Amino acid sequence: MKQNFLIPLACGVLLATSAAAQTHTVSGRVTDATGSGLPGVTVLERGTTNGTSTGADGSFSLAVQPGAILVLSSIGFESQNVVVGDRTTVAISLKSSATELGEAVVVGYGTQSKADLTGSVTQLSSKDVGNQPVQSFEQSIQGRAAGVFIENSSGKLGQGIRVRVRGVSSISGDTQPLYVVDGIPILADNLSSTSGATNPIADINPNDIESITILKDASASAIYGSRASNGVVLITTKRGKSGATRFTLGFQTGSSSPTNKREFLNNQEYVTLLTEALVNSGRSATANATRLRTYAAGAADPLTYNTDWQDQVFQDAPFSQYDLSASGGNEKTRFFVSGQYSNQNGIIVGNKYERISTRFNVDHKANDRLAIGINAALSRSRNQRLPNDNAFSNPMQIVALAPITPLIDPRTELLSGSLDPATGQPNTTFPFYYNPLLSIENGSYNTIVYRTLSNVYAQLDIVKGLSYRSELGVDVLNQSEDQFLGRITSRNTGPTNGFGFSARSTNARVVVNNFATYRNTFNEQHSLDLTLGTSFESAQLTSNNVTGTQFASDAYKTLANASLITAGGSNRTNNTLVSYFGRANYAFAGKYLLGVSARYDGSSRFGSNNRYGFFPAASLGWLATEEAFLKDNAVLSMLKPRISIGRTGNQGFTNFASRALFSGTSGYVGIPGQRPISLASPDLTWESTTQADAGIEFGLFKDRISGEVDVYEKRTTDLALFGPVPGTTGFTSLFRNIGSLRNRGAEFSLTTRNFVGDFTWTTSFNASRNINRITDLDGPPILGSFLNRAQEGEPLGVFVGPEYAGVNPDNGDALYYLNSTNADGTVNRGTTNNINEATSVVVGDPNPKWTGGITNTFSFKGFDLTATLVGVFGNSIFDGAGQYYSVGFNNGPDNQTRDQLQRWQKPGDITNVPRAEYLGGNGIGLSSRFVRDGSYGRLRTIALGYNLPAAWAQKVFLQSARVFVQGLNLVTFTKYKGWDPEVSTDYLTGSASQSQNNINQGIDFYTAPQPKTYTIGVNIGF
Repeated sequence: MKQNFLIPLACGVLLATSAAAQTHTVSGRVTDATGSGLPGVTVLERGTTNGTSTGADGSFSLAVQPGAILVLSSIGFESQNVVVGDRTTVAISLKSSATELGEAVVVGYGTQSKADLTGSVTQLSSKDVGNQPVQSFEQSIQGRAAGVFIENSSGKLGQGIRVRVRGVSSISGDTQPLYVVDGIPILADNLSSTSGATNPIADINPNDIESITILKDASASAIYGSRASNGVVLITTKRGKSGATRFTLGFQTGSSSPTNKREFLNNQEYVTLLTEALVNSGRSATANATRLRTYAAGAADPLTYNTDWQDQVFQDAPFSQYDLSASGGNEKTRFFVSGQYSNQNGIIVGNKYERISTRFNVDHKANDRLAIGINAALSRSRNQRLPNDNAFSNPMQIVALAPITPLIDPRTELLSGSLDPATGQPNTTFPFYYNPLLSIENGSYNTIVYRTLSNVYAQLDIVKGLSYRSELGVDVLNQSEDQFLGRITSRNTGPTNGFGFSARSTNARVVVNNFATYRNTFNEQHSLDLTLGTSFESAQLTSNNVTGTQFASDAYKTLANASLITAGGSNRTNNTLVSYFGRANYAFAGKYLLGVSARYDGSSRFGSNNRYGFFPAASLGWLATEEAFLKDNAVLSMLKPRISIGRTGNQGFTNFASRALFSGTSGYVGIPGQRPISLASPDLTWESTTQADAGIEFGLFKDRISGEVDVYEKRTTDLALFGPVPGTTGFTSLFRNIGSLRNRGAEFSLTTRNFVGDFTWTTSFNASRNINRITDLDGPPILGSFLNRAQEGEPLGVFVGPEYAGVNPDNGDALYYLNSTNADGTVNRGTTNNINEATSVVVGDPNPKWTGGITNTFSFKGFDLTATLVGVFGNSIFDGAGQYYSVGFNNGPDNQTRDQLQRWQKPGDITNVPRAEYLGGNGIGLSSRFVRDGSYGRLRTIALGYNLPAAWAQKVFLQSARVFVQGLNLVTFTKYKGWDPEVSTDYLTGSASQSQNNINQGIDFYTAPQPKTYTIGVNIGF
């Protein structure tokens, strides 16, 4: 590690002065509990800036003053003080840390001792992230951080992931946290050409990550100012350590399958129920027989075929991953280099994600005062994508096809729907819906991303305690999307003799950070840590796309071969941000803590009247166990209450939203023309979130039990929304700051070391409760899709609609509560079979009431076992496709879920499933009938490993060897009858309308379940 960072890595009081005296050299070796040497341990002479790091075998050598005390610290181990005295050699063994996080915590523009922190921060280490069969690190930390809710939108690979830190703080703005890699904010924009979002964070190799720090409250995140309302995720990648070059090789392989399948009618059940529905609709027996024969590809017996269409799109999917890294160096130059190749097939046919990445980190100490370095990462990913959930070509929609329809049409010996035997052309009538397998076999949609994420730095130690650091970072993402659909898919795309689409996007950001840091301790009582700096960011996005049809043959798949170019477009947009920031941390007597920070941001995105914003924060902490009356307490080993308050912002909106814009697309018969498309909003500015937090950190019985409790309130004002304006302006709305919302919550985390010694057992538990409320919209509710909406007094995305009352036992009609208001003010709970007469009420909330996780880690000698359970409770899911497959054929011939066999059949039947009537519309309206309990618990990960003893490994010329098996999403406990309770249909969460993306939550619409994955692997060091 760089010398200027050594002080905060030591967990004691920061001292910067020392008396001049005769020095002598002390050498030694640092080991863990097994006797293995520990590389990279920080060795610091207490009260000075004099320090070093251990080599590859744990050895070190340092010139110290007489009577010196060495402070040793390393992530994952307890810090230790060693009195040197007159000794010239020492042997030191470090104990594993109770929290396994070490004492150094990465914060914005620097590090801090964990003991000195006064903000709400969660830090995770590399072992929480690496070696898991996932595409993105967010999936690895699911359920491991209190107050951080992570939701995979579906089981499709490479899809967008929702990350919410202490709730949602915006309606129209970005709600994802700010991601910062090695000090540089990175691009996280969704560049998908469809409304199904992709995940740009997946370009980062999880195995390159050393630690992840999540800044949750304002005092921790306000130094990032206008982008911190949604929290900040700081990612630190691995660095080289002094010593001999060490290589690490990893390989794992496995397979994935669906976590769940739904039950649909078989051929006998389908014919029975459909026949009943047809008869109830008044259709004749002759017409019904003809219909069934048509569905069965002309077979006289409709039970000839019994196709499980769901099984045709699910598959067992192989996974493999290869990792190779090398690190080493000396006291002047240290390096880390890595490479990874990951190849994963999806559980849905046609879906695949492949990534190759490399990283090169170098730190060089030019002289005693100047350090320079570079962090460079290159990646290429290839995502074979599937159509959006709402597309007829989405493989999951195949379940709508009748089980009596054969997979292979006996009349053509081709996939059903390929050709009409009467015309020889693509079939437009058989099956009764488009067969999605036609697009899988005769089409492709590939997204390829090349990404460069790099930065260089120089750090100068000006005088003792004062350093200056300059950083230049670039993040360039080049994405290509190419789609081709052959002529046999014309039923879905139109009679176009082939369809082609191509898009190219380049998203680039340049970041320049310059900041000075001063650390010193005065009179052994006053510790001061100051940071002052500036930042400049410039980003530009350019894109173009073109669509073509009429290909001579399906063998031609590039747009150069399209005879007709049907559409095209291009776009360029950019923004800049200039910032000034500062932070001061003060500690008196090592126990009274004060932190203040501020950032002053200027953004090109906002109006000329409000282009700059100020974002301050302050916090207080008291390390009570440093007081004399608690210092020798045998029970309470650590107690630190803290409070904070601060303001952060959100600038996650489209560029130029404050400008009066014109479009040059209004030409007519070749004559150019333009038109206004938006009004100017010169007062438009940041959404502002003021957050207050009170927390307490504690440790009991020498930290055998440790934990943290926080309560908070976040009030967001100046929500940027489209408000109405007089029609005389020529427009109906103006984007301006008019609304407000609130998040209140509580978080609890607990770590217990249940057993220590040869057998260890550690349990980490966290739980979070967040209550979201929209307090002001300054207008009517904002409607989302299905029953979602933004409504004053309710959580964002709440389900509002008619309340289902069951079935009329006399005639089988679906009933709805009137929920109208009587003259005396009471609610009329009478029922009606006319859904339009029912008053809409709140019928569910997609936001969970509680989220959490529990991780148990066991070890015995060389064996270790880790298992993580995650839980999401109190949320609702709207089964949007239920109006088609769970309505007893009242909405068409779609195959039905098996619960429809419980339908009403005769007067007196008591059931919640209405009378089956073909196209009768009975019970198909959007209502609480399709709102389900979405609570679930899931065994997210379990891993069993064995570390070969060092002596055995050395016999085969290895430094270490580990074999492991692991499982992902093995068991799910839920009442939800859909494919998966972890769901948010992609076509409603990645659209161009950010407000719709935020409002539309908890929707299931033919959405693929999460994969269940098993892998086996090996890691060796040499």
